[in-house]
Amino acid sequence: MRADAQRNRDKIVEVARAFFRAKGFDAVSMDEVAKGAEVGPGTLYRHFPTKESLYDAVLESWAEKVNAAVDRALSLNGSAREQLMTWLTDYAAMLTENKGAAARITAALGDPGSPFAGKCRTYVNANQRLIDGLDSALRPGVEAMQISRLVGGLAAVADNSELPPESVAPMLAVVADGLLAP
Repeated sequence: MRADAQRNRDKIVEVARAFFRAKGFDAVSMDEVAKGAEVGPGTLYRHFPTKESLYDAVLESWAEKVNAAVDRALSLNGSAREQLMTWLTDYAAMLTENKGAAARITAALGDPGSPFAGKCRTYVNANQRLIDGLDSALRPGVEAMQISRLVGGLAAVADNSELPPESVAPMLAVVADGLLAP
């Protein structure tokens, strides 16, 4: 990609990230993003043919954050519960970083045709890594999709209700306690 095209793409993603974070996916228009990025609609659509493809680009950095967060949780010297709580807290925080993302991503879990399927796979794979790392400490039969949906649902409620993190923590503790083997 030419340097000027890359700068335009980066600017579009940066502006879109700010709009999505502030207003949520549904409230942002492609025209608004083009104007904010100071590019023409043709430039915007050349890089991102749909709003979903633009949103996916905004979320690309999540994969790295997700993998780093699960690595950090599994590398803690604490108990399995502490490791699990660290991951669940980070996971819920990542889902609520962008207004409306928790509900959209959670609703798309298991839908290979969703424009958010790649992000969903990232979260499900991270939860599988957690299961593999904490295997003997978890209840038999815990599945990565179950964790994804439980925490995603909780994060969606927190996001829509604008709950502060200190109100989310006790709910995550209930989830963690339910996932751990008796």
